[in-house]
Amino acid sequence: MQNNSAKDDSDEMEIISSEHNGTVHDTKNEDSGDIHRAEENQKSNIDPNLYLYDDDLATRPHISTFISSIANYENTIPAATDPDAKPPQPSARMGTLIGVFLPCIQNIFGVILFIRLTWVVGTAGAVCGFLIVLTCCCVTMLTAISMSAIATNGVVPAGGSYFMISRSLGPEFGGAVGMLFYTGTTLAAAMYIVGAVEIVLTYMAPWASIFGDFTKDADAMYNNFRVYGTVLLIFMGLIVFVGVKFVNKFATVALACVILSIIAVYVGIFDNIHGNEKLYMCVLGKRLLKDIPIDNCTKDDSFMRDIYCPNNKCDDYYLNNNVSKVKGIKGLASGVFYDNVWPSFLEKGQFISYGHDSIDIENIDNESYNQIMADITTTFTLLIGIFFPSVTGIMAGSNRSGDLADAQKSIPIGTICAILTTSTVYLSSVLFFAGTVDNLLLRDKFGQSIGGKLVVANIAWPNQWVILIGSFLSTLGAGLQSLTGAPRLLQAIARDEIIPFLAPFAKSSKRGEPTRALLLTIVICQCGILLGNVDLLAPLLSMFFLMCYGFVNLACAVQTLLRTPNWRPRFKFYHWSLSLIGLTLCISVMIMTSWYFALIAMGMAIVIYKYIEYRGAEKEWGDGIRGMALTAARFSLLRLEEGPPHTKNWRPQILVLSKLNDNLLPKYRKIFSFATQLKAGKGLTICVSVLKGDHTKIANKAVDAKSTLRKYMTDEKVKGFCDILVAQQIGEGLSSVIQTIGLGGMKPNTVIIGWPYSWRQEGRNSWRTFIQTVRTVAACHMALMVPKGINFYPESNHKIGGNIDIWWIVHDGGLLMLLPFLLKQHRTWRNCKLRIFTVAQIEDNSIQMKKDLKTFLYHLRIEADVEVVEMNNSDISAYTYERTLMMEQRNQMLRALGLNKKENSKVVQTIVDHHYDATRTASKVRFADPTIEETQNHESHNDEKRNSIDSDAPEETDAPETTSSKDESTEKADSKFKSNVKPDEFNVRRMHTAIKLNEVIVEKSQDAQLVIMNLPGPPREVRAERESNYMEFLEVLTEGLEKVLMVRGGGREVITIYS
Repeated sequence: MQNNSAKDDSDEMEIISSEHNGTVHDTKNEDSGDIHRAEENQKSNIDPNLYLYDDDLATRPHISTFISSIANYENTIPAATDPDAKPPQPSARMGTLIGVFLPCIQNIFGVILFIRLTWVVGTAGAVCGFLIVLTCCCVTMLTAISMSAIATNGVVPAGGSYFMISRSLGPEFGGAVGMLFYTGTTLAAAMYIVGAVEIVLTYMAPWASIFGDFTKDADAMYNNFRVYGTVLLIFMGLIVFVGVKFVNKFATVALACVILSIIAVYVGIFDNIHGNEKLYMCVLGKRLLKDIPIDNCTKDDSFMRDIYCPNNKCDDYYLNNNVSKVKGIKGLASGVFYDNVWPSFLEKGQFISYGHDSIDIENIDNESYNQIMADITTTFTLLIGIFFPSVTGIMAGSNRSGDLADAQKSIPIGTICAILTTSTVYLSSVLFFAGTVDNLLLRDKFGQSIGGKLVVANIAWPNQWVILIGSFLSTLGAGLQSLTGAPRLLQAIARDEIIPFLAPFAKSSKRGEPTRALLLTIVICQCGILLGNVDLLAPLLSMFFLMCYGFVNLACAVQTLLRTPNWRPRFKFYHWSLSLIGLTLCISVMIMTSWYFALIAMGMAIVIYKYIEYRGAEKEWGDGIRGMALTAARFSLLRLEEGPPHTKNWRPQILVLSKLNDNLLPKYRKIFSFATQLKAGKGLTICVSVLKGDHTKIANKAVDAKSTLRKYMTDEKVKGFCDILVAQQIGEGLSSVIQTIGLGGMKPNTVIIGWPYSWRQEGRNSWRTFIQTVRTVAACHMALMVPKGINFYPESNHKIGGNIDIWWIVHDGGLLMLLPFLLKQHRTWRNCKLRIFTVAQIEDNSIQMKKDLKTFLYHLRIEADVEVVEMNNSDISAYTYERTLMMEQRNQMLRALGLNKKENSKVVQTIVDHHYDATRTASKVRFADPTIEETQNHESHNDEKRNSIDSDAPEETDAPETTSSKDESTEKADSKFKSNVKPDEFNVRRMHTAIKLNEVIVEKSQDAQLVIMNLPGPPREVRAERESNYMEFLEVLTEGLEKVLMVRGGGREVITIYS
């Protein structure tokens, strides 16, 4: 059979000598010349320096084309716009201050700061108040750190926590958090509306009450809030529906009001450092009184006597205690801070008084007279729930990521700086309020003891109206922003189609407005307004935001612990432990604040999660634990089978094709080490070897080989599976393995195969198996890695330093970018630096190309040095022609020799030795042949050592007679082709590419620890000389390089700049 094959080849390639321009050619070359000329006409636009990659460049973009197409990208979700407005001119991208810091400041500072912070300080005291504020600020700071990591892990569209979590933890978590975030935002609008009404009715226009004197009856006050809140909600809803443009412009006014109000408070604190002589309270004994004109604050006054002595029967407490006037704002210099250090928690119905004496605080006679009472039972945890909404709003920056010039830089800096700023304001306010205001006035929630005035407003400079107007406008603006953002968030969730019953809310009106979502938002907001009390709304609102923040921390912790390849945040100051602490704090605060509200929020999240997870899914339960495990595995495999994984979830599922020697031992042990080092990025590994023969006869040998393969995997710590396939032909067996290995979505997507070092010695069978495997891998759309010089690769227990050089010629899905990142996850390569080289074509702008490549790497969150190599379009050298001619002569001589198998083996060795020696002599570049070094190493070791170490070199062929003297027919054939022959132009151009690239690569990367480059595609024609030439091109391309990894992508993107 071998003889017939050799004869066929000889007959097919029969040499016809003729004198034609002094050249020797054959009939096959005439036919191929026409083909080559046609190909040259089609590929005339390919740079001569890249001609070796012409087949790839026909279907895959050159690097300059690829990176320029993604250098400037946009991935934003349109913000609320006015449907009637003309399309605006493209605005400049916002920086950190305008785009993140100020919006976060506006959203964090809210109504609680003005109407509840003084009461929180007075009730909890300076120490506990400081801890309350600090706890809330710690929650938001830890959440901001986690959010910064997620937001800088690629390009995050607008959408806040919903988009970040849904893209990090999946649609189930995303949908649950999205609905919680929507509910929280809607209830926030209700709280802002009720707070705005409280400011107007209580402090600005108490005469507008429609339910009588609400200072006498708390229910009347809350009924006023419900009615006026409903009216204000309808009015604000109409504004949002009709005038979105007004809402966006009003945000600037609201922000200015917040900043001016805070400045006025700080100025007022120092202006009143010695107290305010205009503001006094009336105190009976130790109890605080209300509705008592300061001029009538005496026992001798009939006004007081008429109140406490009806029907000439006086109250015992009135008789036993004196009435006094107490300065409300005492100033920092007064030392009142020491009176406000400790907490004064009360139960509902108890009197507000100095100290904790039951005589002063208990309402024994059930008569309140004009004494101020606690309207709710206060505890440390309840105050946390009431105050927490005042630190929310940290998502404002991430919601605007699409409008930022550099979102990955601005979001972390702007958000964290905003939290630090607001935390400083809150914490300092706690201390300043405790050191300025009398304890009784601090605990007077509605300022009834000073004539229904807002405590903060009376501290401010120049007068209270600065705070009243500023707080009202800022609260109104915050409410409008919530009513604008909530419907769009609901519409975004509905459009994701993860919650079917929300489908109707995905539609927009003719004007582009989410009208249906707005109506639902107004209905839910109205339910919140009907509660009528900020102190009830705030804890409920806190539950939903705490759940959102908890999921943000969970998402960051999960991504960090899983160490997925796509998890490469540019923000480096995060840690999974901080995220878990943040998650723990969120859950703890929820349960401590209000366990029943926490259960409502958690129950809502669980219901939505389960609904999304199981909608339409058929549940199947097995028997016992193993049955449940099998069901879970089956469910997971079926879900993976639904389609290819998203680019973000792509990771190399490795198939290692290991060659066995005659002793059934893997020939290249370090190929397993290399797989282990890649597996630092997780993934699946399957190791397979193919034995030639009949399975029915060598089944035992296959079992032994599998056992040996498993032992090697265990020794190299490769976690995965192994198998042995017995086939009649090695090539067919490898093809079957590549096509059929794996199960469902767990099929390998990357193949590692060793370089055939003995392809020159073994002849066509060796390179044919290799090239056939390359073609099969490409046909299966799998990635391919060919490590050359595998024996020089480092052990898994070693650490190396230096450079990993990536020569990026053709974009094939980004695998060249991902592989070094995965290698650096392993301790062996962690200290190496990445350097990326790419080749500029003649028409490329090298400076712009380098800038675009740096931008691309920046968004990939990969740190690497970039260099664009310019290769001049030089003429083809004589050395190139000489090298090509030697290659073609060898092919022609082999075709001309009709030898049997034994003779062919000897002659091939002779011809290879002769031409290989000549090539090495003429080579301009150091040619590192691992065979030589490895052979020397084996000669210097004893037999035991040699058996324990796999050789990277091919097995030596004992043929002393062959190497010492040539066969006569060989000498004749050799001399026959020593004449002046012009090589094929098609081969010359490819050889020119290989030599030029090799010279540049060796110059730049000779000392690199690893050189990663594109593997050129195999020849399309299945012809012996084309395949042999292809192998020679690869040898020339990698000459002088010790450790090379040739990579060919599978035709799909494996790395992305997006989150």
